[in-house]
Amino acid sequence: MRRPLRILQATALALCLLTTAAPASASAASSPAPSPPSAAEAGPVLAVPADLAAEEVSFRGGGGLAMRGTVLSPAKAPVEGGPGRPGIVLVHGSGAGVSRTKLREEAVAFARQGLSVLIYDKRSEGYSLFRRSYPQLADDALGAVAALRSRPGVDPAGVGIWGFSEGGWVAPIAASRSADIAFVVLVGANGMPPLRQQTWAVAAGLRKAGVSGSLVERAEPAMYRLIADGGLFPEPYHDPGPTLAAVRQPVLGVWGVHDLLTPPAENPPLVARALEKGGNRRYTFHFFPGADHAAHLSPDGGVTRLPELAPGYADLVGSWVRDVTAGRTPVAGTSGPAPVQDSATVPMGPAARWESAPVQLAALVLFAVAFAAYPLVALVRRLRGRSRRPVTRAARLLAATGAAAVLGLFCYLFYVLTTGAKLAAPGPVAAGRPLIWLALQVLAVTCVAATVLTASAWYRSRGSADPARPGERGERVRLGLLLAGGAVFVPWALYWGLLLP
Repeated sequence: MRRPLRILQATALALCLLTTAAPASASAASSPAPSPPSAAEAGPVLAVPADLAAEEVSFRGGGGLAMRGTVLSPAKAPVEGGPGRPGIVLVHGSGAGVSRTKLREEAVAFARQGLSVLIYDKRSEGYSLFRRSYPQLADDALGAVAALRSRPGVDPAGVGIWGFSEGGWVAPIAASRSADIAFVVLVGANGMPPLRQQTWAVAAGLRKAGVSGSLVERAEPAMYRLIADGGLFPEPYHDPGPTLAAVRQPVLGVWGVHDLLTPPAENPPLVARALEKGGNRRYTFHFFPGADHAAHLSPDGGVTRLPELAPGYADLVGSWVRDVTAGRTPVAGTSGPAPVQDSATVPMGPAARWESAPVQLAALVLFAVAFAAYPLVALVRRLRGRSRRPVTRAARLLAATGAAAVLGLFCYLFYVLTTGAKLAAPGPVAAGRPLIWLALQVLAVTCVAATVLTASAWYRSRGSADPARPGERGERVRLGLLLAGGAVFVPWALYWGLLLP
């Protein structure tokens, strides 16, 4: 089973030039992990404002991977003999090898609230566009928590974890595994599986661009199911519900009103339901107006992310953490304006057997052979001087339109998926349909019509052929294969929405 899936991956990548995969580390998993670098070897200290102090740290993540980070704290030392200041570890969103500098704004703002904040460079080893493990990322975060708890001036009983976007799936895993984590802060987090969230994000971007109909309702989710079934979408069906139900720490949930990447209206109730299922009512949710997925200011409804955090965001985190670490337990509640979500998500379960990656691969192989063999055989015959008149010109049309529709569908869908969400770029749109999609639908309809005409012409001429004529049996095989491709194309095109409005 793995071999056809690998072939599907290679075929998809070759056809559509999908070159956005993040590079994975070249080091072998079996090689011994290097020793953690000393602070002096870790490179220059992250540039921070004069009112803050920065300290380079190193620790071990999942699998013993050596990792590096920076602790930002108020420059003024805590009161001698006191319990120390609260601490918080920031966990990145998606992306391989994301630099700690990506979270500098958050780290500076939280440190100015009196916290010690650890930000670290995200791993690239074992993490790419096609491969990642949330439990492993949680192990990285736990290593960072242990490092922060050991720093002078930090209260080891007051260290919590902050997770943004993908980190919103990771942070609860870490919290459910360790009582050393005092609290959890989630930003732009999901209570639904990654595949469902991502399918919604791209579909919402297409709808915002004026697209409706079969492209956004059938083809886009079908493509994501195929990608997930073919192993091109890591952790697609991760269910955060059971993990959230196992979280016993107080939870602060933050969402931007104009979140275009995480469904902001559906996810908070899912997170609350999971927490309460586990008996945890110590959560506080807040929505920030004019803010995007990361709770940064956005001047255009979530499309553009400004460097500035939403007003009051850092203050909320600071005061909430101080209350929690001082023993003032929060009570379940939600505040802020209602989030903006123009369309609902669609459940995305595993692909059924009939629509699975191996079945789709078999259909692609049939199309490649059926639609390519017909013109190639004709070309070979012409070069040998043995060209013959086709049964009908519609056969040539069937081969051409079938090949163009299949290849065009996958190339266009991969383009849509890689450029979708926020500012989708489907090309010119007419009556809710991108012109490229309309052209593919015209090709599909033409292919179906050519299949009918070819089958009819072949049926009418079957009695006039001489079975003993050289090459006659080969011609029958050639036409039969072409018609088989055309017959399979009809349900295939219906499934992908090419024959639907």
